[in-house]
Amino acid sequence: MDSSSTKITFLPASIRDFFLEVDGISRFTGQFFKTVFKRPFEFSEVAKQSFIVGYKSLGLVTVTGFIMGLVLTIQSRPTLARFGAESWLPGMVAISIIREIGPVITALICAGKVGSGIGAELASMKVTEQIDAMEVAGTNPFRYLVVTRVLATLLMIPLLVIFADTVGLIGSYIGVNIMGDVGLRLYFSQAIEHLDFVDVFPAFIKTFFFGFAIGIIACYKGYTCNKGTEGVGLAANSAVVIGSLCVFIIDLIAVQLASFFM
Repeated sequence: MDSSSTKITFLPASIRDFFLEVDGISRFTGQFFKTVFKRPFEFSEVAKQSFIVGYKSLGLVTVTGFIMGLVLTIQSRPTLARFGAESWLPGMVAISIIREIGPVITALICAGKVGSGIGAELASMKVTEQIDAMEVAGTNPFRYLVVTRVLATLLMIPLLVIFADTVGLIGSYIGVNIMGDVGLRLYFSQAIEHLDFVDVFPAFIKTFFFGFAIGIIACYKGYTCNKGTEGVGLAANSAVVIGSLCVFIIDLIAVQLASFFM
């Protein structure tokens, strides 16, 4: 048992495990920042992982974003109609999707699909001693496996969120025209008219934190797996759970910070 664990043995096991997990993730994150700026840079592997994270998640993000905009419009229209405020529908939907629903839902989808995939992949490599073999061969496995995947999620999840927001607005446009007749140009002009800088910029910035949290936690759970084949499933499951929880925590902090500028 290391010194960090002996100092908190008086705590209940669940609380002790929580602090040990936070300590492990913090150390892992520190190692990432120490390694990410060191040469050689694995540009080809970053591009490969970006393709896996981005392109292979595109279909699920597209369907989810479209349904999200369509359902939100259909559900909101009757309420606004009672107050004679149907003209506000494009602006309300645009603000809801861009500020909150789009980034959070897309990040949760990526936490489930991408996070579980990374956690299971690295855990399998850990269990089968492929990571140890890379160290013996003189390759830095942390740079090749962890840094590249975290950079891929950091870069691609913001792009997926932008794409999901766009598809969500298209779905909203279709939802508006189910019981009405609004031109595409008029709809998007009404939607964009209600958007301010404080609606778009904070929502975009927090997506980078979403991507980083999902990537670093998934890599941590897979890279530190040490319970045999059983640990592969545990790593994938905990990567999804902790990654999703971090998305909500980051979103809460971002909302509080953004409220100071509104």
